[in-house]
Amino acid sequence: MRKAERLNEIVHHLRRMHQAVTADTLAALFEVSPRTIYRDIQDLMDSGIPITGEAGVGYVIDKQYHLPPIMFDADEIEAIALGIGMVSNWTDAAFARKAKSAYEKIQATLTAPMIHELTQISTFSAPSRYKIPWKVNFTEVRECIRRKQFVTFSYLDLSDQVTERTIRPLALISFSPIWLLAGWCEMRQNFRNFRLDRISDFSVSPQRFRDEKGKALSDYLKEQDECV
Repeated sequence: MRKAERLNEIVHHLRRMHQAVTADTLAALFEVSPRTIYRDIQDLMDSGIPITGEAGVGYVIDKQYHLPPIMFDADEIEAIALGIGMVSNWTDAAFARKAKSAYEKIQATLTAPMIHELTQISTFSAPSRYKIPWKVNFTEVRECIRRKQFVTFSYLDLSDQVTERTIRPLALISFSPIWLLAGWCEMRQNFRNFRLDRISDFSVSPQRFRDEKGKALSDYLKEQDECV
């Protein structure tokens, strides 16, 4: 990775983080020495980017800082277009509209050569007759995840047994053509995955939950990694 690209990626990384990031962590991430990171950070600070650091604590960036317009290469544009096509074909109409809106905003920032690259795209996501329909409102489920609201529903398992579940919804996961709702199940007191097409009588509780140790999305993802 060239230095200019690394400097840009350091800024992006610091903006994503909600806590200070050490030079050692950045060095491991970008596969350079801590000394190189020290120089990179100083170069960024000298250029006016509001990064502050403290020995033994790490670096943080002022979240009010806005980056210059992002530049994409041809492969990045194609990857974005493919992802938006997949969203349009495998989610719902509301989310598809959001994806289209995002893509239009990205297009508005592109240079003339990049606009030309859009006409050369050769990777597509087409509608599939194998898509499995579901009864729940996909956008509503996403909003419950974002708002951290308990949800209750009837679930038909693979043995055709129906149970009533109350869960903390954590994520929607695509295993085309199946969508899974991952969450902490209050009945099982463990993480569970539920197929959207087997959920009925979906109800949103006004009660919200807070992330608790052992029950949060990060814990779920860690458990999934350990199972691989």
